[in-house]
Amino acid sequence: MLARVLSASVVGVEGAIIRVEVDLARGLPAFATVGLADSAVRESKDRVKSAIKNSCYEFPARRITVNLAPASVKKEGTGYDLPIALGILAAAGQLPPDELAGCCVVGELSLDGTVRPVPGVLSMALAAREAGLKRFMVPMSCAREAAVVGDIAIIPIKRLDEAVEILNNLKEPRAVHIDPQAYLRADNAGQPDFADVRGQEFVKRALVVAAAGNHNILLTGVPGSGKTMMARRLPAILPDLNLAEAIETTRIYSTCGMLPEDEPLVVTRPFRAPHHTISDAGLIGGGRYPRPGEVSLAHNGVLFLDELPEFRRNVLEVLRQPLEDGEVIISRAATSLRFPSRFMLVAAMNPCPCGYSGDQVRECSCSPIHITRYQSRLSGPLLDRIDMHVEVPAVKVRELKQAEAGAGSADMRESVVRARKVQEDRFVPHDTIHNNGQMTTALIKRFCEVDQESEDILYQSIERFGLSARAHDRILRIARTIADLDGAAVINRNHITEAVQYRRPVSANL
Repeated sequence: MLARVLSASVVGVEGAIIRVEVDLARGLPAFATVGLADSAVRESKDRVKSAIKNSCYEFPARRITVNLAPASVKKEGTGYDLPIALGILAAAGQLPPDELAGCCVVGELSLDGTVRPVPGVLSMALAAREAGLKRFMVPMSCAREAAVVGDIAIIPIKRLDEAVEILNNLKEPRAVHIDPQAYLRADNAGQPDFADVRGQEFVKRALVVAAAGNHNILLTGVPGSGKTMMARRLPAILPDLNLAEAIETTRIYSTCGMLPEDEPLVVTRPFRAPHHTISDAGLIGGGRYPRPGEVSLAHNGVLFLDELPEFRRNVLEVLRQPLEDGEVIISRAATSLRFPSRFMLVAAMNPCPCGYSGDQVRECSCSPIHITRYQSRLSGPLLDRIDMHVEVPAVKVRELKQAEAGAGSADMRESVVRARKVQEDRFVPHDTIHNNGQMTTALIKRFCEVDQESEDILYQSIERFGLSARAHDRILRIARTIADLDGAAVINRNHITEAVQYRRPVSANL
């Protein structure tokens, strides 16, 4: 007898519907799984057999063949245990096959029949809704995560026998419902405040500009100047995630199994700060079965790379594609996977190996060739993709005590949110563009017009610092953001002049 059960899988971070077909035939008892299944899926036969027996159901002594379709999609993980068990019971006549129609099932089984959580449930729920399915059976601990998706009944399952009783109409299912908007009211009260930063008003202004336009920024300064301190306070001035951004971000963390059980939705912008010993696969994503890397975990948030020249050069070079395209493409022989990676890059570095080149108090012990070699660890194409290059001067301890507290995160965030609102209204006709940092060349020509005086200043600066054509466009983007912060409809010479200050190459700051 043949039975069919619909399940779901995650390919990259996208959900995919998988058809589980179970056939019981005469012959010596055997259990075979086909359909490009990995070892974890093939091992499900032992878990399924024990779970069915320990749930007081009869395991058929027949020749069992399980087909996972489509066969072109790699099947991995333990989420097929529950649909395979239900398919076996349905093929054996212990379940009505009609009750499985229009229902998607996913879950790992323990030997006693307990249903355990699986990663990527949010992506699976989205795929089930898009396929027009009405019910989605998920492990109890994953129910609230899946319930973020509307227009589909999310039925939590604790045990295999509970799923069987629901499908046999012996138990009334209790669907889980949540209001995603209730989780989006993020509280920034516990985050570090920029009011703790004394002095450095120029750098704080640069960070406001970067946050307002989602511009990448490189902070260069001697040790102890506050680069890391200010970078870690940046998420506190960024706008809250909207529902679409929260779902995009949650899908990535769910796929990686990093979503806390008590938090069905990621509601604060991610801040990722990988160590400089990270591999290129850890940063960009990959592996035998490709998984998102740090650049994808920072999607819709901040990726902070401290001590930038200490990262291996091959690791830094893989940042070019996500910085330019906002996504990562991992290609394998059988398929190519896309991981979203639209983040704001914040990098920090010392001016030289010892860190004190240009310091007025401590003497630098590095030779010119050592400084050149240190700076050459960062390639020109990579630096060209970083919008803003800002020097962070050292602040004396005496000045720290005497300096008054500057602008706090609340005031800075208010300016950022106001500028972002202007940009959202500007880019309403463009679905994939939401801020100035994402503007294409065509949009720059349309929204970044300047007068002749400002254009002369821009060209003179480009010639003086030897900047590229890409830098020309990025200066205009920054100037557009500064104009938005000032509430100006037209870019003027002051906006261009300030934008040029943020674009000076690292060598010019030393």
